[in-house]
Amino acid sequence: MPSAAQAWHTTMSTFLAKEGCATVGFEKSMWTFTIDGARILLGAHIDYFVIASTNRKVLDNFCARLLDAFEGTYDGTLHHCLGCEVTRDMDKGTTYLSQTHYAEEILRTYDFSNTSPRLTPTQPNTRLNKEDCDKNPALDFHRCHRGIVSSLGYLVTMTRPDLAWAYSELSKCVQFPGKTHMLAAKHVFCYLRGTWNQTIGYSRDSHENPNVLWGWVDADWDGDTETCRSHTRYILMMNGWPISWKSRRQDNVSLSTSQAKIFAASQAGQEAIYLRETLTDFGFSQTKATLLYEDNFACVAMSENLVHHIILKSVSAMCVNSY
Repeated sequence: MPSAAQAWHTTMSTFLAKEGCATVGFEKSMWTFTIDGARILLGAHIDYFVIASTNRKVLDNFCARLLDAFEGTYDGTLHHCLGCEVTRDMDKGTTYLSQTHYAEEILRTYDFSNTSPRLTPTQPNTRLNKEDCDKNPALDFHRCHRGIVSSLGYLVTMTRPDLAWAYSELSKCVQFPGKTHMLAAKHVFCYLRGTWNQTIGYSRDSHENPNVLWGWVDADWDGDTETCRSHTRYILMMNGWPISWKSRRQDNVSLSTSQAKIFAASQAGQEAIYLRETLTDFGFSQTKATLLYEDNFACVAMSENLVHHIILKSVSAMCVNSY
């Protein structure tokens, strides 16, 4: 039923509230609480839970109560999560995330297992546009292209920020793909053929400032030749590796490079606020300002001008309302 997911979330939230759980930051699918001095962190994707605790006995007791309330299974130590492989070394304090199995599967599905690898996700200066679209693509051709693009989306969301730009560009013309778009999609898969086993790794000792959030942000100007919109790119880091990233067209037309970059910095700042709230409730309070590195001096000057803060708030409100 269409309302089943909402009904389940309401039922689950009611049970967790009775257990003393509180939601985390702005997120309604993550909870945290403390039992006998041990903190428990819980994240949910529909009816799939990932639970962590500082005390194994407390964790096992909570899982037992959870299984008494809802029918399910307890799989023990986390090794897989929604198609993502998790490798942990508790002694060294390291965690590695990868999607090697999924990458192998989609390469095999679309017959790219034996292709020659490429060094970059896209050809330099690749810009896909509607001029290369086919208004009446063949059914098999269309199905193959949409399958390739959608499968890349899951990689980008989970563990592959290096594919974010390519995925964003391919998604623009997924409705009426042409030969140029298919060649670009195949190029991405050839790059994936050589990087299928890449991982993201986190370590408590890998950075001089452990558990501190920081990031990079950038934008082009008038990069999309059809809409004249700029493209935002940012990546937020912690313990030496990325934890959040985005590459997408902006919702408005910028009149200058500095304006495009300040909008990109604003979007990265919104994500940083969301992550700071989440980290605080998880017990990793960000006591200092989050550093966002930007390469435009005009953008930095505008960010320090309080007048521009009012303008950015107005533009952000317009963008939110446009959704």
